[in-house]
Amino acid sequence: MSRLLEVKDLSKSFIIHHLTKKMTAIETINFSLEEGEFIGIVGKSGSGKSTVLKSIYRTYLPEKGSILYNSEKFGLVDLAKLSEREVLYLRQHEIGYVSQFLNVMPRTTARELVEQAVIEMGRPKDEARQAAEDALTHFELDPELWDSYPNTFSGGQKLRLNISCAIVKKPRLLLLDEPTASLDDASKLRVREIIERLKIGGTTLIGIFHDLEFMDGLCDKVYDLQKKIVV
Repeated sequence: MSRLLEVKDLSKSFIIHHLTKKMTAIETINFSLEEGEFIGIVGKSGSGKSTVLKSIYRTYLPEKGSILYNSEKFGLVDLAKLSEREVLYLRQHEIGYVSQFLNVMPRTTARELVEQAVIEMGRPKDEARQAAEDALTHFELDPELWDSYPNTFSGGQKLRLNISCAIVKKPRLLLLDEPTASLDDASKLRVREIIERLKIGGTTLIGIFHDLEFMDGLCDKVYDLQKKIVV
């Protein structure tokens, strides 16, 4: 295996303008990840778990430190220093992000959402349609729902659609931001099965889960935000 990601001395703070106060979200975070590994991030609520993922995905621009990523397109890069155009390319082709929330576009069906994810990569419409059908089938979303609007879906159905939109791009690195937070036990089990399939397929993953039992036996290693150690 070769190293895919290394987070070094990552720090991020926010300015609370109405209080004229600076709040530290994360400080000196360090961990690394080999290709095909799954690392779970644990810590109490408000400890900055999502901030770590959003910094890697570049939703947030890190304040200090580096995020070294071995890109297929660009080689070894620091995600904290890439241009917006380069970050957009990596989101479209190499790095996926899944949360418990689904960004639903008005009057867009489930099938169209997944197709658009493929078209973003510059693929033709017919290829996008086939890839969408394959992904929705793979993640066991009922075919009767494919041409329905996702705002009517259950939490588990929305999550499977969300993962389909990310996976159809075949990301090398997938970030999971508390995707099971609002799911029942049966839906959580389905998510676990999906993650196991992704690992077998060679996807590298970083995940945040409130349910520590869910993570047991799933992660190759765990990073504790409070203790700042890899277990």
